[in-house]
Amino acid sequence: MTHAELPRLGQGFYWQDLHEGQAFRTFSRTVTETDLVNFISVTGMVEAIFIEAGYDGGAIQGRPVPAALTYTLIEGFILQTMIQGTGLAMLELTQQIHGPVLVGDTIHATVTVTGIRPTSRHGRAVVDSRIEVFNQRGEQVMTYTARRLLAGR
Repeated sequence: MTHAELPRLGQGFYWQDLHEGQAFRTFSRTVTETDLVNFISVTGMVEAIFIEAGYDGGAIQGRPVPAALTYTLIEGFILQTMIQGTGLAMLELTQQIHGPVLVGDTIHATVTVTGIRPTSRHGRAVVDSRIEVFNQRGEQVMTYTARRLLAGR
């Protein structure tokens, strides 16, 4: 077998490998203070509730993290395990926040394929999915739908 013929570790799913109703569970990840500090530093989300521990004007007890950080951590799992090398574009995203995520919370998600529509170009397909994010207590903290363009074989 030549080098080019060897299977690639971490290769994502081609759309033909998926079917409507198929579901996956991501790994879990504990959100750390370092995650929060790095994220707000890079994005400029230096809102008082994120940069001041124990901020008096906040409505959330504890050390909340931006919902955008929660979303990107889950998307990192999806990218690394499901669409690495096959994801071509994020086409649409709709997000609902159900509850806060705090520093120290451990999050994971379920990903359910809700639709697959092959395109007329290059064997690609538009793949829809519903992503439900949970904390360590099993509380749903976020739901989002994603429409992505995936490569085909």
